[in-house]
Amino acid sequence: MKVKRGPWVVTGTKTVYKNPWISVREDEVIRPDGKPGIFGVVTMKAGVTVLPVDNKGKVYLTREFHYGIGRITAEAISGGIYSGEDKLAAAKRELEEETGLKAARWQYLDWIDPFTTAVVSPNYLYLACGLTEGQSHPEGTETIRVIKVPYEKALEMVEEGEITHSATVVLLLKAKDILGK
Repeated sequence: MKVKRGPWVVTGTKTVYKNPWISVREDEVIRPDGKPGIFGVVTMKAGVTVLPVDNKGKVYLTREFHYGIGRITAEAISGGIYSGEDKLAAAKRELEEETGLKAARWQYLDWIDPFTTAVVSPNYLYLACGLTEGQSHPEGTETIRVIKVPYEKALEMVEEGEITHSATVVLLLKAKDILGK
């Protein structure tokens, strides 16, 4: 097997770990400098990130402990897309699950690759407006506190290093023109 991948050539590949959320593969490669090597790639299921905005321009964020980084983060509503699930359906499910909110209007803003070096994990960004409140249904692994802040405050939280979640940062920037800020 020899497969060209940009300036690299893949000569072999094997999955070294897999669970329902991630898989890790190791590729045998010929590097751009012509020398043999290996390259590890992590594939995570695709996800969605949703920025709910109320009629006064306030955004809903979550504060949640994330096991992987070992700390509480402030971020937009995020979650994985189930196998066979539509991106918008996942966004609606995550919004209601984590906050209890439903939105009358949805706008797809774009998608990002949050980690471009060795992780495949596309994330789809949505703006949700026309909000109605309901009951949240977080998963058993989630301890979520919903906060509501002015859009400008959310941008300050990025600048001050309080929001470090890359999809949230991009989503806040992409929403700026739409929200007239």
